[in-house]
Amino acid sequence: MKIHAQALLFDNDGTLLSSLESVIRCWTRWAAEYGISAEEFAAVELHGRPAAEIAADLLPADLVPGAVVRIEQLEVEDVTRPGGAVLLPGTAELLASLPADRWAVVTSATRRLGEARLAEVGIRPKVMIAADDITRGKPDPEPYLLAARSLGVDPARCVVFEDAPAGLQAGRAAGMKTVALATTHDRSELVADIVVNDLSAVSAQATHDGLEIVVAD
Repeated sequence: MKIHAQALLFDNDGTLLSSLESVIRCWTRWAAEYGISAEEFAAVELHGRPAAEIAADLLPADLVPGAVVRIEQLEVEDVTRPGGAVLLPGTAELLASLPADRWAVVTSATRRLGEARLAEVGIRPKVMIAADDITRGKPDPEPYLLAARSLGVDPARCVVFEDAPAGLQAGRAAGMKTVALATTHDRSELVADIVVNDLSAVSAQATHDGLEIVVAD
């Protein structure tokens, strides 16, 4: 299958790289520090959401700012540990084929954490939209619309690559084509134009009027 676009917008964790081991380690420790029970913690969706939203679901409002600072500290310090940031299949090859001004990373992590994880695997995007840059996180379309605006591209000419249902919903709401990666969720949970196992199924090349993306069956 071929898709013509002007820009590709990538979620980070679960799309370009995996930080799942780190997330489990850090958030488990964080929950214990704040006296959150295993049952309370298990009831909250972690993946693809800003830390501030997760903390707000679990703690009184007056504790949230300090709790957000604490989880960022734990996760940044954990980046260099085994499983802190692991490049996913196909990521390096796909990004190497793209002009620097034709793609962006759109992460629910803070800029400090997002940059730390990307640097650990050798990725340095020209444009990154992080939790610090927005007022409404995924599934709201704001992060992806801001990325398109930062690249100077019509949202309708962008393709979103996401592994989380909330991120895919954000891409659709932004009027963009969506490619889902079945790296962290079952395919039955992923609503997208195309679903693949990971980025090794995707290739791209620059053309005179944008990008031509090829998705393997």
